[in-house]
Amino acid sequence: MKIKEGFVLRNICGQNVISGEGSGNMNFCKLVSLNDTAAYLFRKLSGAGDFTAEKMADLLLEEYDVERETALADSEKLLEQWKKIGLLVE
Repeated sequence: MKIKEGFVLRNICGQNVISGEGSGNMNFCKLVSLNDTAAYLFRKLSGAGDFTAEKMADLLLEEYDVERETALADSEKLLEQWKKIGLLVE
């Protein structure tokens, strides 16, 4: 899976926010707030092509002091949330 083109991460008043830009995302009429960890993953994965929950967990392990099992569970949960709101393509 990968992040759809046209979504950008911005810092608005100290908050990490994803918004849709361009005509391809006209139906995306919301802002998505991300915590710092999710924003880190979004930055690393945007434009990077296909990725999996395992790749996300690897990125978390590079940046944070966390157990692999926890990193993988958190990555899978975040992927499901991103799928649900339409940020990903398979």
